[in-house]
Amino acid sequence: MNSQQNMNMSGADDASPVSARLPVRKLKLKKMLKYWQLYVLLAPALIYFLVFKYYPMYGVQIAFKNFMATKGIWGSDWVGFDHFIRFFNSHFFWDLLWNTLAINLYQLALFPISIIVALSLNELKNGSFKKIAQTITYAPHFISVVVFVGMIIAFLDPMTGIVNHFIQFLGFEPINFMTDPAWFKTIYVFSGEWQNLGWGAIIYLAALAGIDPQLHEAAKVDGASRWQRIWKINIPYLMPTIIILLILNMGNFMSVGFEKILLMQNPLNLEASQVIQTYVYDIGILTGQFSYSTAVGLFNSVVNLAILVFFNRLARRTGTSLW
Repeated sequence: MNSQQNMNMSGADDASPVSARLPVRKLKLKKMLKYWQLYVLLAPALIYFLVFKYYPMYGVQIAFKNFMATKGIWGSDWVGFDHFIRFFNSHFFWDLLWNTLAINLYQLALFPISIIVALSLNELKNGSFKKIAQTITYAPHFISVVVFVGMIIAFLDPMTGIVNHFIQFLGFEPINFMTDPAWFKTIYVFSGEWQNLGWGAIIYLAALAGIDPQLHEAAKVDGASRWQRIWKINIPYLMPTIIILLILNMGNFMSVGFEKILLMQNPLNLEASQVIQTYVYDIGILTGQFSYSTAVGLFNSVVNLAILVFFNRLARRTGTSLW
């Protein structure tokens, strides 16, 4: 009798994990059926990432092959890391790496500007002036890259550009900005900051809108000045948002705006404007070296991933991270 009871108890124990899983699965299924509209809204985004982000990763293997279209991906000969070694040993490897890093470090140095703009707009009390200022700073973001680069070229033209007219008015000689490699990085970074300044401040303004007004009222009662309230209330409240956006920026550290650089590029400024992404376009699309260009692009992506993971782990010590 006791042995039979023990067998029944052991059988119940064996079945308990399976029986415990079933209610959980049913509960998840019920939730999915209950909120099916949300999953329908989520479906296009999932399909987009699966089709355009994950499925193309199948072709990354050609970075390790001597790809020939007639043989296909699987039929092409395996060459291992030959394309990577060729890229690392090329005479222009360090130039490409320096141009890519220099532009991104330049942009990173201007990262606090959008924070300063958001804090400034948040402190404006005149409603009409605040709306005008927001519109002026946001508007350039909605201009297409092609039109924006056309505006830059027109403004900096040595003969008809408004910038050179001002330089001549001051008594100096006009400068051919677009053909001088020394000016390329400055023009690229500052024009990008001009275009995205207001848009980058929107996220910070949204975070500032969530601050409890009673904190500022209490600080005023205690005699805190406006600068003290910004430093002690606004900035600490913005820190999680700043850290998240900084991590996201570091995840794209090796990725420079390809379209804009390509449009601003010309044979005279190539030594300063040729970055890894434009080089991949030149050797992959223009010369048809698909395996080699894929290897270069994969190297760029791996470095981006390593930087993202490193800075995310670093930011985790502050209590804020992506994962």
